[in-house]
Amino acid sequence: PDSAIASKLGERRAGVIIALDASFSMQHSDGTSTRFEQALEKVGAITEGIHPGDPVSLVLLGAEHRVIARNMAFDPVRFAELLLAQQSTPESLDLGSVPQTLKALAEAMDAPQKEIHIVTDMQARDWKDRPAWLRDAFEDLNLSAPTTIIPVRGGADNLAITGLELVSGVLRRDTIARYRATVRNCGSNPVTNVRVKGLADNITVDTKTIPAIAPGASETVSLFVHFQNSGPVRISAELESDSLPVDNTRRTVAFIRDDVSVLSVEGSSGGSSGSSGFIAKALRARGEGAGEENFAVQSVPWIDLPAQDISGFDVVILQDVPDITPEQAKAFEAYVRAGHGLIWFAGDNVDAAAWNKRSALDGVPLLPAVIEQTVSTSDALGVGRPLDPTMPDHSVCRPLRSLPEDLLSETRFRKVLQVKPSPISSTVLSLAGTAAPLLLEHSIGRGQVFMFTTSADAAWNNMAVTPVFPMVLQQMVTYLTARSFEKPRLVGDSLSLSYIDEPDASEAVFDTPSGETIAVPVSEHRSQYVAMLEHAREDGFYLARVSLQAPGTPVAVNVDTAESNVACLSAAETERSFAETGITVAHSDADLLDAVDQARTGHSFWLSFLLAGLGLLVIESLLAYFMQKRPAAKAKKTKPASTQAKNN
Repeated sequence: PDSAIASKLGERRAGVIIALDASFSMQHSDGTSTRFEQALEKVGAITEGIHPGDPVSLVLLGAEHRVIARNMAFDPVRFAELLLAQQSTPESLDLGSVPQTLKALAEAMDAPQKEIHIVTDMQARDWKDRPAWLRDAFEDLNLSAPTTIIPVRGGADNLAITGLELVSGVLRRDTIARYRATVRNCGSNPVTNVRVKGLADNITVDTKTIPAIAPGASETVSLFVHFQNSGPVRISAELESDSLPVDNTRRTVAFIRDDVSVLSVEGSSGGSSGSSGFIAKALRARGEGAGEENFAVQSVPWIDLPAQDISGFDVVILQDVPDITPEQAKAFEAYVRAGHGLIWFAGDNVDAAAWNKRSALDGVPLLPAVIEQTVSTSDALGVGRPLDPTMPDHSVCRPLRSLPEDLLSETRFRKVLQVKPSPISSTVLSLAGTAAPLLLEHSIGRGQVFMFTTSADAAWNNMAVTPVFPMVLQQMVTYLTARSFEKPRLVGDSLSLSYIDEPDASEAVFDTPSGETIAVPVSEHRSQYVAMLEHAREDGFYLARVSLQAPGTPVAVNVDTAESNVACLSAAETERSFAETGITVAHSDADLLDAVDQARTGHSFWLSFLLAGLGLLVIESLLAYFMQKRPAAKAKKTKPASTQAKNN
């Protein structure tokens, strides 16, 4: 078929734009070759019909479309080498921007005729049920240049790890944490005996087997990691190799401390029997295992806070504290910005006006919300409202989501603060039947602040005497101490490295998973210094360093597993998808040959008609010219005779 294209097209010439789908579903293999390898063969067939010197453009389609060749004078050898160097990416496909990208390339191409060829696996999640505006955009693209869709298809079977989260445990040396790995069967057939490995710094530390996963279903396993040393640890969950390896691994990073220290500041005079007593007991509560305490907790009364060096603690908890000085407010803002955690509880002693004033110092709110007033949430019998069981997929909520509903509903809240959340805050927990937030969160620099609108003791609720309290509080401290590193990112996201103070070096360094070193300038934003690596193109562990010689901070980057559903549109579905758009679908090399031939033949007819029209215009102009000349010549010839008659 390749030679047939070359011979049949003959002298017909055109500028050609080739768009090659490079999203990670194109890495799916049928056991013999990947979809991307099949796509390269299709592109090779297209190039057999391109004449040397004709303009050709090649663009790889993904989350960010990359033009590999733009209006290049076609050279078969050079183009073949260029094509051979291309690889599919770990990105998803941004289909919505494809027509605009290709139309711009067509408009910039200087050629009497242009063709656009899109080679793709027609992944159903992208192409099925396209919105009307996108269908119109492809129809408009075909008007710019005759467009051909060239599908390469494969099977739908695929397993993917879609999640890896810390569920419980303390990020401290000589402790064990439980991670939850979620495996999804994206295919149409059931799978059995799915083996999942847990790795820490590339060493296998746990292995679990899922007996069976139904089509379209997800199953989870617990992977336990023993932290033997302090420092950053790269955590991974891996599947055995299948037809699409790129989504078989999920990554995250844990920063392990020698110990986790908490300062609990008590605003009331209750001493160990007040809020601090509940806090200390909740943080020291142990599960089934015995051994060393998870957290080192120090409780102090509010009046002793000025004497405390809070920088020596990982987390500070303020419980029913009436007020803080402006200097303390600035110290807490700097403390959180440096990467520490702050937890704030309401109570009867809280001076709302004072806290609102202190919180808004220098325009940087310390708390996630403005306090308005205290409201009762009790009914006539004095029974408060329970927690809203609909919770976000937040690290703090994960232990609660596993509780039985009846146990969760036993936790009641009789009184809360009515607050106005700031635009940058988010609600973590709320009261059932209302929109009233119970727990809010926002970030300041590298750290986080949690704000409870209820108390940490039994004055406003019974939470402090239920299993909910130690579960939530311990998970919050673990979450806050894990904030030293960025949460896992997706391919295509930007990676940032934040500084506490103005750095000495003007550039930071990011080492990619493939070993490339990228220098990134440091910029200042709102008195915070940040180095930003735009658009992470690889999946794996990056290493962010403040300078070339400095130790690195690992950052986990994962693929977007929405792309893991690799099922393709059928031939019939593809035809229906492009019906009445003018776009041709070439299911085979013969179809491709006919499509290209028809487009160029149509151009030849158009050119012939144009030349014929020009010829008729020239003939008509010549006839008009001669018709005008004949009367003039006749008049000139008869003039002497008339003159002679006049003289006679």
